[in-house]
Amino acid sequence: MGVVILLVMAAGVALMLTRRLPTAFALALLAVAIAFLAGAPLTGENSVLDTVLQEGAPTLAATMIAIILGSWLGKLLDETGIAGTLVRKIVEFGGDRPTVVALGVLAVSALVGTVTGSAPAAMLAGIIGIPAMIAVGVPKVTAAGTVLMGIAVGIPFELPLWQFFSTALELPIPTVRGFMVKLFPFALAAALAFVLIETRRRGTEHAWSLKSLEEKPRSRREELGDAPWYALLAPAVPLVLALGFELAIIPSLLAGVLYALVTTTRPGAMNKRLLRTLYGGFEVAAPPLVLFIAIGILLAAVKLPGAVDALEPLVKAVSPHNPVVFVLVFTLLVPLCLYRGPLNVFGLGAGIAGVLIATGIYPAVAVLGMATSYNQVFGVADPTSTQTVWSAQYAGVTPQQVMVRTLPYVWAVALGGLCVTAATYL
Repeated sequence: MGVVILLVMAAGVALMLTRRLPTAFALALLAVAIAFLAGAPLTGENSVLDTVLQEGAPTLAATMIAIILGSWLGKLLDETGIAGTLVRKIVEFGGDRPTVVALGVLAVSALVGTVTGSAPAAMLAGIIGIPAMIAVGVPKVTAAGTVLMGIAVGIPFELPLWQFFSTALELPIPTVRGFMVKLFPFALAAALAFVLIETRRRGTEHAWSLKSLEEKPRSRREELGDAPWYALLAPAVPLVLALGFELAIIPSLLAGVLYALVTTTRPGAMNKRLLRTLYGGFEVAAPPLVLFIAIGILLAAVKLPGAVDALEPLVKAVSPHNPVVFVLVFTLLVPLCLYRGPLNVFGLGAGIAGVLIATGIYPAVAVLGMATSYNQVFGVADPTSTQTVWSAQYAGVTPQQVMVRTLPYVWAVALGGLCVTAATYL
Protein backbone atom coordinates (compact mmCIF):
# COMPACT_ATOMS: atom_id res chain seq x y z
CA MET A 1 0.00 0.00 0.00
CA GLY A 2 2.94 2.30 0.61
CA VAL A 3 3.90 2.08 -3.05
CA VAL A 4 0.36 2.99 -4.08
CA ILE A 5 0.41 6.03 -1.78
CA LEU A 6 3.71 7.15 -3.32
CA LEU A 7 2.21 6.74 -6.80
CA VAL A 8 -0.76 8.87 -5.75
CA MET A 9 1.66 11.50 -4.45
CA ALA A 10 3.45 11.44 -7.81
CA ALA A 11 0.12 11.94 -9.55
CA GLY A 12 -0.53 14.92 -7.28
CA VAL A 13 2.80 16.42 -8.28
CA ALA A 14 1.90 15.93 -11.94
CA LEU A 15 -1.41 17.73 -11.44
CA MET A 16 0.40 20.68 -9.86
CA LEU A 17 3.21 20.78 -12.43
CA THR A 18 0.82 20.69 -15.37
CA ARG A 19 -1.46 23.18 -13.61
CA ARG A 20 -4.45 20.93 -14.13
CA LEU A 21 -5.41 21.82 -10.57
CA PRO A 22 -4.37 24.69 -8.29
CA THR A 23 -1.86 23.59 -5.66
CA ALA A 24 -4.28 23.93 -2.74
CA PHE A 25 -6.99 21.83 -4.42
CA ALA A 26 -4.48 19.19 -5.50
CA LEU A 27 -3.13 18.89 -1.94
CA ALA A 28 -6.61 18.53 -0.45
CA LEU A 29 -7.60 15.82 -2.94
CA LEU A 30 -4.28 14.10 -2.35
CA ALA A 31 -4.91 14.11 1.40
CA VAL A 32 -8.34 12.51 1.00
CA ALA A 33 -6.91 9.86 -1.34
CA ILE A 34 -4.08 9.04 1.08
CA ALA A 35 -6.55 8.74 3.96
CA PHE A 36 -8.73 6.24 2.07
CA LEU A 37 -5.67 4.26 0.94
CA ALA A 38 -4.46 4.17 4.55
CA GLY A 39 -7.74 2.48 5.54
CA ALA A 40 -9.23 5.45 7.37
CA PRO A 41 -12.99 5.21 8.04
CA LEU A 42 -15.31 7.91 6.78
CA THR A 43 -16.17 9.23 10.26
CA GLY A 44 -14.94 8.75 13.80
CA GLU A 45 -11.42 8.48 15.20
CA ASN A 46 -8.59 8.78 12.62
CA SER A 47 -11.20 9.26 9.89
CA VAL A 48 -11.40 11.12 6.61
CA LEU A 49 -14.12 13.58 7.57
CA ASP A 50 -13.42 14.17 11.26
CA THR A 51 -9.64 13.86 11.47
CA VAL A 52 -8.30 14.81 8.04
CA LEU A 53 -10.80 17.49 6.99
CA GLN A 54 -12.32 18.80 10.22
CA GLU A 55 -9.19 18.73 12.42
CA GLY A 56 -6.65 19.19 9.62
CA ALA A 57 -8.08 22.37 8.09
CA PRO A 58 -7.44 24.61 11.16
CA THR A 59 -4.10 22.98 12.06
CA LEU A 60 -2.15 26.02 10.86
CA ALA A 61 -4.56 28.60 12.27
CA ALA A 62 -1.82 30.45 14.16
CA THR A 63 0.18 30.68 10.96
CA MET A 64 -2.81 32.03 9.07
CA ILE A 65 -3.33 34.78 11.67
CA ALA A 66 0.34 35.69 11.39
CA ILE A 67 0.00 35.82 7.59
CA ILE A 68 -2.96 38.21 7.87
CA LEU A 69 -1.08 40.48 10.26
CA GLY A 70 2.04 40.42 8.08
CA SER A 71 -0.05 41.31 5.02
CA TRP A 72 -1.75 44.09 7.01
CA LEU A 73 1.61 45.56 7.98
CA GLY A 74 2.75 45.24 4.37
CA LYS A 75 -0.26 47.23 3.16
CA LEU A 76 0.51 49.90 5.74
CA LEU A 77 4.13 50.09 4.59
CA ASP A 78 2.84 50.63 1.07
CA GLU A 79 0.02 53.10 1.74
CA THR A 80 1.94 55.26 4.23
CA GLY A 81 4.95 55.49 1.92
CA ILE A 82 7.37 53.83 4.36
CA ALA A 83 8.61 51.25 1.86
CA GLY A 84 8.81 53.76 -1.00
CA THR A 85 10.68 56.25 1.16
CA LEU A 86 13.24 53.61 2.16
CA VAL A 87 13.92 52.76 -1.48
CA ARG A 88 14.08 56.39 -2.61
CA LYS A 89 16.54 57.31 0.12
CA ILE A 90 18.76 54.41 -0.86
CA VAL A 91 18.62 55.38 -4.54
CA GLU A 92 19.46 59.00 -3.70
CA PHE A 93 22.41 57.85 -1.64
CA GLY A 94 23.66 55.49 -4.36
CA GLY A 95 23.54 58.13 -7.08
CA ASP A 96 24.70 56.73 -10.41
CA ARG A 97 26.75 53.88 -8.90
CA PRO A 98 25.03 50.64 -10.00
CA THR A 99 26.55 48.39 -7.34
CA VAL A 100 25.74 50.78 -4.51
CA VAL A 101 22.15 51.23 -5.68
CA ALA A 102 21.73 47.46 -6.02
CA LEU A 103 23.13 46.86 -2.53
CA GLY A 104 20.75 49.47 -1.15
CA VAL A 105 17.73 47.86 -2.83
CA LEU A 106 18.98 44.51 -1.55
CA ALA A 107 18.95 45.88 2.01
CA VAL A 108 15.42 47.28 1.69
CA SER A 109 14.21 44.01 0.15
CA ALA A 110 15.66 42.11 3.10
CA LEU A 111 13.90 44.42 5.53
CA VAL A 112 10.47 44.11 3.92
CA GLY A 113 11.07 40.37 3.50
CA THR A 114 11.00 40.01 7.26
CA VAL A 115 7.47 41.46 7.29
CA THR A 116 5.77 39.68 4.43
CA GLY A 117 6.93 37.27 1.80
CA SER A 118 5.90 36.43 -1.74
CA ALA A 119 4.76 39.04 -4.27
CA PRO A 120 3.86 41.78 -1.73
CA ALA A 121 7.47 41.96 -0.52
CA ALA A 122 8.74 42.05 -4.11
CA MET A 123 6.34 44.87 -4.95
CA LEU A 124 7.20 46.93 -1.88
CA ALA A 125 10.89 46.94 -2.75
CA GLY A 126 10.70 46.49 -6.50
CA ILE A 127 8.16 49.02 -7.74
CA ILE A 128 10.73 51.77 -7.23
CA GLY A 129 13.87 49.68 -6.79
CA ILE A 130 13.83 47.76 -10.09
CA PRO A 131 13.39 50.82 -12.35
CA ALA A 132 16.02 52.67 -10.31
CA MET A 133 18.55 49.87 -10.75
CA ILE A 134 17.88 49.56 -14.47
CA ALA A 135 18.15 53.33 -14.85
CA VAL A 136 21.73 53.34 -13.51
CA GLY A 137 22.77 50.42 -15.71
CA VAL A 138 22.08 47.28 -13.67
CA PRO A 139 21.07 44.50 -16.11
CA LYS A 140 17.39 43.62 -16.00
CA VAL A 141 17.85 40.03 -14.84
CA THR A 142 20.25 41.19 -12.14
CA ALA A 143 17.77 43.85 -11.01
CA ALA A 144 14.97 41.31 -10.62
CA GLY A 145 17.33 38.85 -8.94
CA THR A 146 18.56 41.49 -6.50
CA VAL A 147 15.06 42.06 -5.15
CA LEU A 148 14.51 38.30 -4.81
CA MET A 149 17.88 37.64 -3.18
CA GLY A 150 17.13 40.48 -0.76
CA ILE A 151 13.80 38.92 0.18
CA ALA A 152 15.67 35.64 0.75
CA VAL A 153 17.92 37.43 3.25
CA GLY A 154 14.80 38.46 5.15
CA ILE A 155 13.11 35.04 4.95
CA PRO A 156 14.97 33.60 7.99
CA PHE A 157 13.43 36.39 10.06
CA GLU A 158 9.93 36.31 8.53
CA LEU A 159 7.75 35.85 11.61
CA PRO A 160 4.78 34.14 9.88
CA LEU A 161 7.27 31.61 8.53
CA TRP A 162 8.52 30.90 12.05
CA GLN A 163 4.93 30.23 13.06
CA PHE A 164 4.36 27.96 10.07
CA PHE A 165 7.33 25.71 10.77
CA SER A 166 6.60 25.71 14.49
CA THR A 167 3.03 24.50 13.96
CA ALA A 168 3.60 22.20 10.99
CA LEU A 169 6.60 20.41 12.51
CA GLU A 170 5.38 20.67 16.11
CA LEU A 171 8.48 22.51 17.27
CA PRO A 172 8.73 25.37 19.78
CA ILE A 173 9.33 28.83 18.36
CA PRO A 174 12.78 29.14 20.04
CA THR A 175 13.94 26.02 18.17
CA VAL A 176 12.75 27.42 14.83
CA ARG A 177 14.28 30.79 15.62
CA GLY A 178 17.59 29.18 16.56
CA PHE A 179 17.98 27.42 13.22
CA MET A 180 16.82 30.44 11.23
CA VAL A 181 19.55 32.52 12.86
CA LYS A 182 22.09 29.91 11.72
CA LEU A 183 20.70 29.99 8.18
CA PHE A 184 20.83 33.77 7.90
CA PRO A 185 24.61 34.15 7.30
CA PHE A 186 24.44 31.83 4.29
CA ALA A 187 21.53 33.79 2.79
CA LEU A 188 23.31 37.09 3.39
CA ALA A 189 26.62 35.90 1.92
CA ALA A 190 24.90 34.52 -1.18
CA ALA A 191 22.92 37.73 -1.72
CA LEU A 192 25.99 39.94 -1.41
CA ALA A 193 27.91 37.65 -3.74
CA PHE A 194 25.08 37.80 -6.28
CA VAL A 195 25.03 41.60 -6.36
CA LEU A 196 28.80 42.08 -6.36
CA ILE A 197 29.51 39.39 -8.96
CA GLU A 198 26.57 39.91 -11.30
CA THR A 199 26.73 43.71 -11.45
CA ARG A 200 30.43 43.61 -12.31
CA ARG A 201 30.51 40.51 -14.48
CA ARG A 202 27.58 41.64 -16.63
CA GLY A 203 28.65 45.28 -16.79
CA THR A 204 26.14 48.06 -17.18
CA GLU A 205 23.20 48.07 -19.56
CA HIS A 206 21.28 51.25 -20.21
CA ALA A 207 18.46 49.71 -22.24
CA TRP A 208 15.18 50.85 -20.72
CA SER A 209 11.99 48.83 -21.01
CA LEU A 210 9.89 50.44 -18.31
CA LYS A 211 8.08 53.74 -18.34
CA SER A 212 9.78 56.39 -16.32
CA LEU A 213 8.37 56.82 -12.86
CA GLU A 214 7.86 60.49 -13.60
CA GLU A 215 5.52 59.61 -16.46
CA LYS A 216 3.11 57.88 -14.10
CA PRO A 217 0.36 59.82 -12.36
CA ARG A 218 1.47 60.83 -8.90
CA SER A 219 -0.32 58.89 -6.20
CA ARG A 220 -1.72 60.52 -3.10
CA ARG A 221 1.16 59.03 -1.11
CA GLU A 222 3.75 60.57 -3.41
CA GLU A 223 2.02 63.94 -3.23
CA LEU A 224 2.21 63.82 0.57
CA GLY A 225 5.98 63.29 0.42
CA ASP A 226 8.28 60.91 2.26
CA ALA A 227 7.31 59.20 5.48
CA PRO A 228 8.94 60.58 8.67
CA TRP A 229 12.36 59.15 9.45
CA TYR A 230 11.16 57.50 12.66
CA ALA A 231 8.37 55.74 10.77
CA LEU A 232 11.00 53.97 8.66
CA LEU A 233 11.74 51.78 11.69
CA ALA A 234 8.33 50.11 11.37
CA PRO A 235 9.51 47.01 9.46
CA ALA A 236 12.11 46.36 12.15
CA VAL A 237 9.75 46.67 15.13
CA PRO A 238 8.27 43.12 14.96
CA LEU A 239 11.70 41.62 14.38
CA VAL A 240 13.28 43.44 17.33
CA LEU A 241 10.44 42.38 19.63
CA ALA A 242 10.40 38.73 18.49
CA LEU A 243 14.15 38.22 18.16
CA GLY A 244 15.55 40.61 20.73
CA PHE A 245 12.86 40.44 23.43
CA GLU A 246 11.48 36.98 22.49
CA LEU A 247 7.94 38.33 22.40
CA ALA A 248 5.31 36.06 20.83
CA ILE A 249 4.88 36.40 17.07
CA ILE A 250 1.32 37.71 16.86
CA PRO A 251 1.84 40.49 19.46
CA SER A 252 5.09 41.43 17.71
CA LEU A 253 3.33 41.83 14.37
CA LEU A 254 0.50 43.78 15.98
CA ALA A 255 3.05 46.13 17.53
CA GLY A 256 4.53 46.73 14.07
CA VAL A 257 1.08 47.54 12.68
CA LEU A 258 0.37 50.02 15.48
CA TYR A 259 3.80 51.64 15.19
CA ALA A 260 3.44 52.13 11.43
CA LEU A 261 -0.03 53.60 11.94
CA VAL A 262 0.80 55.96 14.81
CA THR A 263 3.97 57.34 13.22
CA THR A 264 2.37 58.16 9.87
CA THR A 265 -1.31 58.92 10.43
CA ARG A 266 -3.23 61.77 12.03
CA PRO A 267 -5.53 60.65 14.90
CA GLY A 268 -8.67 61.55 12.96
CA ALA A 269 -7.67 59.38 10.00
CA MET A 270 -6.50 56.32 11.91
CA ASN A 271 -9.82 54.50 11.94
CA LYS A 272 -10.31 54.65 8.18
CA ARG A 273 -6.70 53.71 7.44
CA LEU A 274 -6.82 50.78 9.86
CA LEU A 275 -9.91 49.33 8.20
CA ARG A 276 -8.78 50.08 4.64
CA THR A 277 -5.36 48.45 5.06
CA LEU A 278 -6.79 45.52 7.02
CA TYR A 279 -9.23 44.72 4.22
CA GLY A 280 -6.42 45.14 1.71
CA GLY A 281 -4.30 42.79 3.80
CA PHE A 282 -7.01 40.13 3.60
CA GLU A 283 -6.94 40.36 -0.19
CA VAL A 284 -3.18 39.83 -0.20
CA ALA A 285 -3.38 37.02 2.35
CA ALA A 286 -6.21 35.07 0.70
CA PRO A 287 -4.10 32.81 -1.59
CA PRO A 288 -1.64 31.69 1.13
CA LEU A 289 -4.52 31.17 3.58
CA VAL A 290 -6.17 28.71 1.20
CA LEU A 291 -2.83 26.99 0.70
CA PHE A 292 -2.22 26.64 4.44
CA ILE A 293 -5.67 25.11 4.95
CA ALA A 294 -4.78 22.49 2.33
CA ILE A 295 -1.36 21.86 3.88
CA GLY A 296 -2.99 21.30 7.28
CA ILE A 297 -5.34 18.74 5.71
CA LEU A 298 -2.40 16.98 4.02
CA LEU A 299 -0.40 16.87 7.27
CA ALA A 300 -3.35 15.28 9.05
CA ALA A 301 -3.61 12.62 6.32
CA VAL A 302 0.05 11.57 6.27
CA LYS A 303 0.06 11.29 10.08
CA LEU A 304 -2.77 8.75 10.14
CA PRO A 305 -1.60 5.43 11.65
CA GLY A 306 -2.35 3.53 8.45
CA ALA A 307 -0.34 5.98 6.33
CA VAL A 308 2.61 5.89 8.74
CA ASP A 309 2.65 2.08 8.81
CA ALA A 310 2.49 1.88 5.01
CA LEU A 311 5.15 4.49 4.27
CA GLU A 312 7.64 3.85 7.08
CA PRO A 313 9.53 0.89 5.55
CA LEU A 314 9.76 2.53 2.13
CA VAL A 315 10.94 5.89 3.39
CA LYS A 316 13.44 4.31 5.79
CA ALA A 317 14.95 2.31 2.93
CA VAL A 318 15.82 5.41 0.89
CA SER A 319 16.64 7.94 3.64
CA PRO A 320 20.38 8.41 4.30
CA HIS A 321 21.55 8.69 7.90
CA ASN A 322 25.27 9.16 7.42
CA PRO A 323 25.79 12.95 7.73
CA VAL A 324 28.00 13.21 4.64
CA VAL A 325 25.65 11.14 2.49
CA PHE A 326 22.70 13.11 3.90
CA VAL A 327 24.23 16.39 2.73
CA LEU A 328 25.23 15.02 -0.69
CA VAL A 329 21.87 13.40 -1.44
CA PHE A 330 19.64 16.24 -0.33
CA THR A 331 21.87 18.84 -1.99
CA LEU A 332 21.54 16.99 -5.29
CA LEU A 333 17.76 16.90 -4.79
CA VAL A 334 17.49 20.69 -4.51
CA PRO A 335 15.88 21.09 -7.99
CA LEU A 336 12.92 19.01 -6.76
CA CYS A 337 11.67 22.02 -4.80
CA LEU A 338 11.30 24.01 -8.04
CA TYR A 339 8.19 24.10 -10.24
CA ARG A 340 6.04 23.09 -7.24
CA GLY A 341 8.02 19.85 -7.06
CA PRO A 342 7.76 17.16 -4.36
CA LEU A 343 10.22 18.91 -2.02
CA ASN A 344 8.47 22.28 -2.09
CA VAL A 345 7.51 22.85 1.54
CA PHE A 346 4.43 24.84 0.45
CA GLY A 347 3.21 21.85 -1.51
CA LEU A 348 3.81 18.12 -1.30
CA GLY A 349 7.03 18.79 0.59
CA ALA A 350 4.94 19.54 3.69
CA GLY A 351 3.47 16.06 3.46
CA ILE A 352 6.88 14.47 3.01
CA ALA A 353 8.14 16.39 6.03
CA GLY A 354 5.19 15.06 8.01
CA VAL A 355 6.00 11.50 6.95
CA LEU A 356 9.67 11.83 7.94
CA ILE A 357 8.68 13.06 11.40
CA ALA A 358 5.73 10.69 11.95
CA THR A 359 7.82 7.63 11.04
CA GLY A 360 10.70 8.77 13.25
CA ILE A 361 13.22 8.62 10.43
CA TYR A 362 14.68 12.04 11.26
CA PRO A 363 14.15 14.22 14.31
CA ALA A 364 11.76 17.10 13.71
CA VAL A 365 14.54 19.67 14.02
CA ALA A 366 16.50 17.93 11.22
CA VAL A 367 13.40 18.08 9.00
CA LEU A 368 13.20 21.77 9.89
CA GLY A 369 16.73 22.22 8.59
CA MET A 370 15.91 20.48 5.33
CA ALA A 371 12.64 22.33 4.78
CA THR A 372 14.02 25.79 5.52
CA SER A 373 17.08 25.17 3.33
CA TYR A 374 14.87 24.20 0.40
CA ASN A 375 12.59 27.15 1.06
CA GLN A 376 15.51 29.51 0.44
CA VAL A 377 15.72 28.08 -3.09
CA PHE A 378 11.99 28.10 -3.75
CA GLY A 379 11.62 31.69 -2.54
CA VAL A 380 14.08 33.00 -5.14
CA ALA A 381 14.50 30.69 -8.10
CA ASP A 382 11.16 28.91 -8.60
CA PRO A 383 9.66 30.27 -11.86
CA THR A 384 6.18 29.47 -10.53
CA SER A 385 6.47 31.45 -7.28
CA THR A 386 4.56 34.72 -7.32
CA GLN A 387 7.48 36.91 -6.24
CA THR A 388 9.72 35.50 -8.99
CA VAL A 389 7.07 35.92 -11.66
CA TRP A 390 6.26 39.49 -10.61
CA SER A 391 9.90 40.62 -10.32
CA ALA A 392 10.87 39.11 -13.66
CA GLN A 393 7.90 40.50 -15.55
CA TYR A 394 8.27 43.94 -14.00
CA ALA A 395 11.93 44.01 -15.05
CA GLY A 396 11.03 42.90 -18.58
CA VAL A 397 12.59 39.41 -18.48
CA THR A 398 11.29 35.85 -18.03
CA PRO A 399 11.13 33.95 -14.73
CA GLN A 400 13.30 31.24 -16.30
CA GLN A 401 16.08 33.76 -16.94
CA VAL A 402 15.95 34.79 -13.29
CA MET A 403 16.02 31.13 -12.21
CA VAL A 404 19.14 30.37 -14.23
CA ARG A 405 20.98 33.39 -12.83
CA THR A 406 20.00 33.00 -9.18
CA LEU A 407 19.92 29.21 -8.78
CA PRO A 408 23.67 28.69 -8.20
CA TYR A 409 23.65 31.20 -5.34
CA VAL A 410 20.59 29.85 -3.53
CA TRP A 411 21.75 26.27 -4.14
CA ALA A 412 24.83 27.21 -2.13
CA VAL A 413 22.55 28.54 0.64
CA ALA A 414 20.72 25.20 0.72
CA LEU A 415 24.05 23.40 0.91
CA GLY A 416 25.06 25.53 3.88
CA GLY A 417 21.78 24.88 5.66
CA LEU A 418 22.03 21.12 5.06
CA CYS A 419 25.61 21.08 6.37
CA VAL A 420 24.48 22.81 9.57
CA THR A 421 21.59 20.35 9.85
CA ALA A 422 23.82 17.29 9.45
CA ALA A 423 26.51 18.60 11.80
CA THR A 424 24.07 19.66 14.50
CA TYR A 425 21.16 17.24 14.46
CA LEU A 426 22.32 13.92 12.92
